[in-house]
Amino acid sequence: MRLLANSDLPEVIELLAQRPVQNLFVRARIANGGMTPGGLGCTIWGYETDGELTALCHAGSNLVPVNADAAAIRAFADFAGPQRRAASLMGESDQVLLLWESLVARWGAPWATPRDVREHQPLMVLDGPPQVDVDDSVQQITMADFDIYFDAAVKMYTEEVGVSPLDSSGGYTAYVRKLIREGRAFGSIDSGRVIFKSDVGSAAGDICQIQGVWLDPAQRGTGRSIPAMARVAQLCRMQWPSVSLYVNDYNTPARRLYERIGFETIGEFATILF
Repeated sequence: MRLLANSDLPEVIELLAQRPVQNLFVRARIANGGMTPGGLGCTIWGYETDGELTALCHAGSNLVPVNADAAAIRAFADFAGPQRRAASLMGESDQVLLLWESLVARWGAPWATPRDVREHQPLMVLDGPPQVDVDDSVQQITMADFDIYFDAAVKMYTEEVGVSPLDSSGGYTAYVRKLIREGRAFGSIDSGRVIFKSDVGSAAGDICQIQGVWLDPAQRGTGRSIPAMARVAQLCRMQWPSVSLYVNDYNTPARRLYERIGFETIGEFATILF
């Protein structure tokens, strides 16, 4: 176990490239911030076997194991320590669930009482055009619509995560502004309010990951989400040919929606929320 640095970047890139869709979150973070805590905002832990980097863990507000076998998981759990700093564990389900189990066994209470455990989240990918008609009212959001998009984003986050993203730091406000300025926010506006929204949370190379999908409750059950989501996928594929997302397994309507658009399941994630 050791902390990784920019000098490790070639090995890290090679490791992440083995499963580019599954490792997209960490790939995107490193592509934007490098490997130093100053640029990335957190550390990256590395695990070596016979001098070769075989696993790593993104250790920020999200604890994300990558390519970790049981030995690497145990090392990450030992290194994490008794004071929990992460707000979530996320990534491929087998690694995340074993890491959580190891953290609880090693350190007990700080890791033992999550707010929510989402063990099975199918990871889905669309590599071609949407297989349904699209809703052309869904467009890239601009800063002119920041206020109404931000309102929808807060509603989405609160509904999905179970807590409000708003706090005194203003971090979520800055995050939504960044999404819009980078052209990663999409929505449909009707009568001065956003009735559908989605955004690109991570992107690297030719792959992106859609997140933050939300439809106004009054519009649910009308079929509007299918062409709206198809349009988001269409817009994303203009820049990233492969569009990915993950969804809770119990959200049957959403899974059917994505399958109808043409998304195929290629793996499974898990998320532990504290």
